[in-house]
Amino acid sequence: MEAPAPATVLPRSKHPIASRRLSAGAQKVLRRLRQSGRNACLVGGSVRDLMLDRRPKDYDVVTDARPEEVRRLFRNSRIIGRRFRLVHVLFSDEVVEVSTFRGAPDPDDQRRSPGELLVTSDNTYGTPRQDAFRRDFTVNALLYRASDRAVVDYVGGIEDLEQRSLRVIGDPNVRYREDPVRMLRACEFAARLDFEIEEETLGAAFAHRRDMAKASPHRLIEELLQLLASGRSAAAFDWMGRSGLLPIVLPEVDEVSEESSGANSFSNLARLLDQRVRAGPEVPAAVLLSSLLLPRVVVGRDRLEAGGARVHRRRLQQLVDDVVADFGQRFALSAARRSRMKKALETFQRLCEEPRNSRTVPSLVRREAFGPALELFALLSAATGSGADALESWRRHAEAAAPAKPADAARPRRRRRRRRRPRRRHL
Repeated sequence: MEAPAPATVLPRSKHPIASRRLSAGAQKVLRRLRQSGRNACLVGGSVRDLMLDRRPKDYDVVTDARPEEVRRLFRNSRIIGRRFRLVHVLFSDEVVEVSTFRGAPDPDDQRRSPGELLVTSDNTYGTPRQDAFRRDFTVNALLYRASDRAVVDYVGGIEDLEQRSLRVIGDPNVRYREDPVRMLRACEFAARLDFEIEEETLGAAFAHRRDMAKASPHRLIEELLQLLASGRSAAAFDWMGRSGLLPIVLPEVDEVSEESSGANSFSNLARLLDQRVRAGPEVPAAVLLSSLLLPRVVVGRDRLEAGGARVHRRRLQQLVDDVVADFGQRFALSAARRSRMKKALETFQRLCEEPRNSRTVPSLVRREAFGPALELFALLSAATGSGADALESWRRHAEAAAPAKPADAARPRRRRRRRRRPRRRHL
């Protein structure tokens, strides 16, 4: 049997990661694990981002301590997960995720059909090398070792960082069948990092694109939300198109993109959504998800109005109901999330119409869904280059309806001190 290739180890003097750049929470977790005699490393996206001189969004720690042992070390923690148990260490302003080094999944623990490779249980512990090979992409498998502050690479991630290339660890034809969500993550990471997807990694995604139907809908919708909130969704959707994933995961986006390459195409809308996300403040999830359905709703309304006759509002509501129901069923959305999307899209439809009377405007502005609907209207107006006057009018109505701020609102109310009763003496 061929011996495994030795790891590449960059000492502290050969890489750009300084311990002071780590968050306070990550430093505390690494320090306490080390003080308890445990091997502790930063891993994943935080190491990748620090190597690229980016600011990590969050920090993941990996250790040889088992979840129960980590839980005993940190009173401010909780164990989560069933497929693979993790510990969340909770601080006032961040959550540090701590996992145990993983080994290869036990075939006897998997609940799958013969010939299937889908991993359904992953609670097998292993070594740092085994853990690195269990991760998805080479650039996400680098370890920052707390004991000597070295960066350890078992999988060729350092070279791929230098080449700005995204590559699956191992055989992508196997790794995608183990976890089809990796195909979607490849598109997201390539877009977020502005990397190219390595040829074999991209080709295998196209070959196994139909395996996306086996992925957990809950994991898929969370990945889509992360993608939409990344500020790089337009590039991610482009990679989804090139890999063949778009018609499988989001047929409503694909069909609109096929029908129209102009104002109603989703690529144009996604680019504008990215600008909005990067500008801040945070975009509500209802707006992010509804933006996926907005082109289909607009195209559907155009078809209903093609004859020139006024379309009854119930038919427009039914259009929104059908579009949201199809999407919600496919991704197993909660009733609350479906409701917020429906209300946002229904209110958006109302903003596209001329107000019928003087009572219509204040009634719409008072709706809870008015804010998300106005966000959607602004996106569509920018995408189509029309409706700017109507948008400005709705914004003025919203400002006029906003409650006036009291002049002394900023002045803290002085708290009256209660007079203490004198203690009675017992004679």
